[in-house]
Amino acid sequence: MANQAVSKPASGKHGNVLPLWGNEKTMNLNPMILTNVLSSPYFKVQLYELKTYHEVVDEIYFKVTHVEPWEKGSRKTAGQTGMCGGVRGVGTGGIVSTAFCLLYKLFTLKLTRKQLMGLITHTDSPYIRALGFMYIRYTQPPADLVDWYDDFMDDEEELDVKAGGGCVMTIGEMLRSFLTKLEWFSTLFPRIPVPVQKNIDQQMKARPRKVVQKEPQEEEDNFEEAGRQGERRRSRTPRRTPSPRRSPKRSRSRSHHRERDRHGPSFDRELERERERQRKERDGRERDRDRGERERRRSRSADRNHQERRERRRSCSSSRDKRSERRDKERDGGDDRSKRKERDHHRDRPAERERSRERKSRGESDDRRHKDDRERHREERKAKKSSRSRSRERRHRSGGEEKSRKRDRSHSRERERDGEQRAHKHSRSRERSHHQRESSNDHSKHADRRRSPSIE
Repeated sequence: MANQAVSKPASGKHGNVLPLWGNEKTMNLNPMILTNVLSSPYFKVQLYELKTYHEVVDEIYFKVTHVEPWEKGSRKTAGQTGMCGGVRGVGTGGIVSTAFCLLYKLFTLKLTRKQLMGLITHTDSPYIRALGFMYIRYTQPPADLVDWYDDFMDDEEELDVKAGGGCVMTIGEMLRSFLTKLEWFSTLFPRIPVPVQKNIDQQMKARPRKVVQKEPQEEEDNFEEAGRQGERRRSRTPRRTPSPRRSPKRSRSRSHHRERDRHGPSFDRELERERERQRKERDGRERDRDRGERERRRSRSADRNHQERRERRRSCSSSRDKRSERRDKERDGGDDRSKRKERDHHRDRPAERERSRERKSRGESDDRRHKDDRERHREERKAKKSSRSRSRERRHRSGGEEKSRKRDRSHSRERERDGEQRAHKHSRSRERSHHQRESSNDHSKHADRRRSPSIE
């Protein structure tokens, strides 16, 4: 793995907090398996509702039937070799198994040491224990694997690890495979460093396998059960070893407890849980159905829109083709016309030359006439301007003489008026003086008259 760091637990909870080895986000899973787990509806919808450790354990008990990463028949790896083989995990994907979805769900819960010990020592189902041991293989440091697995190397509890059945092994055999082999069906475990792997191999060689001898009664029961299953099948498929999962003979199976306490409170509790789970599954299926209907409607609407766009494009393209044909026809007609015009032009070229010469001669004569006319007009304008200037001078002179005459007349009239006024004034003064003289004479006469009687 690229990131082989070990996250150390806090000092206060060293006894219960588990360290994490490798990638803390992917749990060291194969990228294709992790991608299929995260995109699985089962993980996103149903497992999302499980929030506690005990709910996940119950889900493992009811749903897990094998510990292979892919469901049976969902992954086609026939004929693939090398880097494209099923072992490498880089070929085509399939439907990821329930076991690996629940394994990653346990990783999201960040299990404690106590919870992990509860998984590997669980008494209800061997698949709960198998997922606990697989969690240890993926997340714990390689140097601690032997310490975790040491007490369970000789465990005789059996389980069928293959999808569809046919590969029964004990817990001890599964743990030995985890420690000595890198491959697990169509995926790979995290690599163990070479020194640690050598130490593990030495310990496995020093510890021989314990051969378990079955009792004759158990052998007879297994043989009779195998015969009954073979008669019942009668198919072309080869015989498979019967799976011992959740056998009613096991004293620690949950079905045995249900048979024993059928009318007790624990059975009612389990029945309620099962009904609740079935209801959730139905709800999930209905949600998936609704989602599928919506997607189908969207796809239909998208197809309709696509068809409408196609039709519009076709109509536009047909109209464009028609326009281009018209343009081509017009161009062809224009080319024919231009060719005809060129031919006519070549035919009439000498006549046009003569016409152009005549036009030039006519134009020259016309230019001369125009020049002569312009000169005449100029001379006439000049003569008119000179006559106008003379008439203006004459008018100006005659106007000046008349003005001088008028001035003389006005001056003479003013003089006459002044003379008349002076003569009038002089005559008035004479009359006044004459009147004064007469009045003074009359007064002197009257005075003389007064004097004469007084003298007398």
